[in-house]
Amino acid sequence: MIEKSKFYRLLKKIPKAEIHLHAEGIISKKTAQKLLKRKNAEYKDIKKVEEIFNYNSLNEFINSFLLIQNSFEDLSDFNELFFNVRDYLKRNNIVYAEIFFSPSLFVQNGWQFKDMMDMFLKRIKKMKKKDNITVKVIVDVSRSFGVENALQNLRSVIDYDSKNIIGIGLGGYEANGPAKDFVKVFKIAKENGFRTVAHAGEDVGPESIWDSIKLLGAERIGHGISAIYDEELMNYLAEKKIPLEICPTSNVFTKKYVKKYEEHPIKKFYEKGILVTVNTDDPTFFNVELIEEYWNLYEKLNFSLEDIKNLIINGFKASFLSEKKKKKFIKKVNLIWKKYKYENF
Repeated sequence: MIEKSKFYRLLKKIPKAEIHLHAEGIISKKTAQKLLKRKNAEYKDIKKVEEIFNYNSLNEFINSFLLIQNSFEDLSDFNELFFNVRDYLKRNNIVYAEIFFSPSLFVQNGWQFKDMMDMFLKRIKKMKKKDNITVKVIVDVSRSFGVENALQNLRSVIDYDSKNIIGIGLGGYEANGPAKDFVKVFKIAKENGFRTVAHAGEDVGPESIWDSIKLLGAERIGHGISAIYDEELMNYLAEKKIPLEICPTSNVFTKKYVKKYEEHPIKKFYEKGILVTVNTDDPTFFNVELIEEYWNLYEKLNFSLEDIKNLIINGFKASFLSEKKKKKFIKKVNLIWKKYKYENF
């Protein structure tokens, strides 16, 4: 067992990918307070802001997430958000990220999809130029607001036509929005060349994961932790190399299948040969950053240093990067890992 400080020193040197990350979930508490108190003076008290980030279920978390979204009043607020995004990615040496954006509530509040995306992509291009960080957007069509809303979100993505929006995802209230309702949405997305992912097995059993794969053709599964209850499904995920976007601390917070970190099934998935990736989901909402998530796996679930390196590489393998770019990043991980591991240990 190595010291935490040495572990962090090594991990900060290693380039990483994060592929299950919600843009609004990276907002700092300071920025959240700034936005919230414009509508409600009680948020001048930081303790009231802290209360937003405490929950006991997925539904409670989603309600807090929507509250934060409702605090945005102007496009310039996205500038504030992206300062937080940039800082988070830099702190964790994340060189490639696929970030979810959920436009549904913003659009219902009268915002234009194009205006929001213009602002997003302006900030993303600046990050690439100044920090050499690549960010791609996956639009969450959302199961929370129904099928017609999801179709409208997809139409907006198609009409916007940007290479920086690489796909769609299905997030939101999993129990109230079964995969079978969104078959048409995913079919149209695939016909238009978009990559597809779905949150599944976070709040519903393994049947939700099966349906996301078989009915929607999802290429990756967000969370997927209820797969632990279906041996056949775990074997299928391993055989077909369908990645799981695991967010351990998030799963502990929402408490559906995991009550404490030490019980998380990620180690069993990994040992089963499933292409497991490590992510934070919403760093501020779950009070965790990516390097800390890797430390927790090392300290609490007995992942070895070599396992940690493999998990970091899995982040690139499971991404929607080209094979050429994947190999380039993986080579860099291996080279830097070898250099700094032996220098420090």
